[in-house]
Amino acid sequence: VYKLEVDNSINSFEVVDIELDSWIFTLGNEIVQGRVINTNASFIGRRLTLLGFRVVGVLSLIDDVDVISRYISLVLKEKPRVIVSTGGLGPTHDDRTLEAISKAVNKRLVINQEALEMIKARYSLHGIELTIERIKMAYLPEGAIPIPNPIGTAPGSWLEVGETIIVSLPGVPKEMEIMWSSWVEPRLRAIGPPIHIVERLFVIEDVPEATFAPIVKDVLKVFSNLYIKTHPKGDEVGKQVLEVYVMYSHRDRNEAEVAIDNAIQLLHKKFRERYGTELKSMLVKVK
Repeated sequence: VYKLEVDNSINSFEVVDIELDSWIFTLGNEIVQGRVINTNASFIGRRLTLLGFRVVGVLSLIDDVDVISRYISLVLKEKPRVIVSTGGLGPTHDDRTLEAISKAVNKRLVINQEALEMIKARYSLHGIELTIERIKMAYLPEGAIPIPNPIGTAPGSWLEVGETIIVSLPGVPKEMEIMWSSWVEPRLRAIGPPIHIVERLFVIEDVPEATFAPIVKDVLKVFSNLYIKTHPKGDEVGKQVLEVYVMYSHRDRNEAEVAIDNAIQLLHKKFRERYGTELKSMLVKVK
């Protein structure tokens, strides 16, 4: 039995014709050498697009201060509104992203007391000694704001240079994603082009994430401004529970509402076509 409760509440903004550019830097030898799949670029690119920013390009670079600094400087000349980098914020000798950014913007790399307190608290929680290498993660470009890392040790960095915001996040996808969603994205929404954001949170019972994944993939191909994220929640009352977050953005309110309702319906249709059965007890909640 399928149950659907739709809440049409939506964040509303005045719609204007504006386009803001952004760039993505994914940094690390492991990225350019093909040793890991660059999921960070696709995640950030999708989220920036949904927020109304134009993603001009994605650059993957090795862990080299001069190389990173050179390309940051080149992109800054284009005066983008946002630059987002991932990787190179850790305690090891080759984690030098913030040093490269400091060089590019001609600012000193200084110890940030707020970042240091974040790091101290994290290691103290686990009874681990604070070494010189770990203190290194508290060095940010002068004037930067540290971004809290709820599940890791390295803070991120939010640096405003003229009209450009440079956001630096860890390369570990889980850390990057939670820092983006909880801290970065709300701030970018406030400065981005006025758009309508529609959000839904689904709870699906007795459907494993792997079973639902191809359905999500098919639906994402249909809608350009749609974002879907699944979160397995374990067993509740003896049933497997999958949480599904859906977000759609558009500059027209009616278009946004119609599109997300169509996407919801298509999720059900694709599931039925693929597996020959209805989704069990899907509830739409307000997030």
